[in-house]
Amino acid sequence: MLRIRHEVNGGAEVLFAEEADVPAAGAGELLIRVEAVGVTLPTVRKVREGGEPVSFGGEVAGTVVAAGPGVTGISGFAPGERVTGLCFADAYAEYAVLSTAMTSRIPAGVGAVEAVALVRSGLVARGAYEAARAEPGESVLVTAAASAVGTLALQYAKAGGARRVVAAVSSAAKADFVRDLGADEVVLYGDADWRGPYDVILDGVGGDLLGPAVRALATGGRLVAFSSGGGTVQAYELLLRGASLIGFQMRAIATGKPALYERWRRELWQLHAAGTLRTAVHEEIPLAEAARAHALIEQRRNHGKVVLVP
Repeated sequence: MLRIRHEVNGGAEVLFAEEADVPAAGAGELLIRVEAVGVTLPTVRKVREGGEPVSFGGEVAGTVVAAGPGVTGISGFAPGERVTGLCFADAYAEYAVLSTAMTSRIPAGVGAVEAVALVRSGLVARGAYEAARAEPGESVLVTAAASAVGTLALQYAKAGGARRVVAAVSSAAKADFVRDLGADEVVLYGDADWRGPYDVILDGVGGDLLGPAVRALATGGRLVAFSSGGGTVQAYELLLRGASLIGFQMRAIATGKPALYERWRRELWQLHAAGTLRTAVHEEIPLAEAARAHALIEQRRNHGKVVLVP
């Protein structure tokens, strides 16, 4: 099978295609023939910032080829079923292994690319919004609003009855795109005034933007950080506003609260079927051109999900 491997060559990051053996499904796992792979910002950052080779993780969608030991019963998956889920290693390949705990069936009529754009990003958007304890009538700011998670977070905020939903993006070229997905207003990261204060901020960027985001919070506001960008916050800024900074990680829900995770997945598909949530795919890129996909995200040029297609 074709697989993408990462190497560090003289300080340069290199992604190249190679032939590899098809992996085997272990206990509680599925082997799938991959039809689409979602490229995520955390993976791109790991490649760029780490000094060691990275094994690519990511969302994948495809058809079950084989089920490992223990995948039985009514809730089990069978060969031929179409599924999507999170793969923690060697996701950039023609075949991948998924844990059944991180896998969901793709409804009839939904394509693999659409599934990859919806499920993981939608779950993160839902979880971050839930962590913020957002209430109808509040104001919401979403950073990285043109990203796969950001586009769905905007829609969750609108569906949740937010009084005002503002998208924060890196470029004015993304303004019409995020407005079409529900943003009432658009601000740029470099703007001196983010037009706050906001009751809720969903931050998918981190780093240097974390400080300005905290300063845009209203009294009693909540900022949910779900990115891999890090950043530093002065405690005084939170005390001044009586505000909260909340970290959210989707994997903690998937492994620690499986019943809640499954309920969120079901609701996600229902909202998508009802037209409440729309996916946005920037481009489908051949698997062998993974480096180009990473460059799109690193340069903040994507409008929605970037997907690799074997």
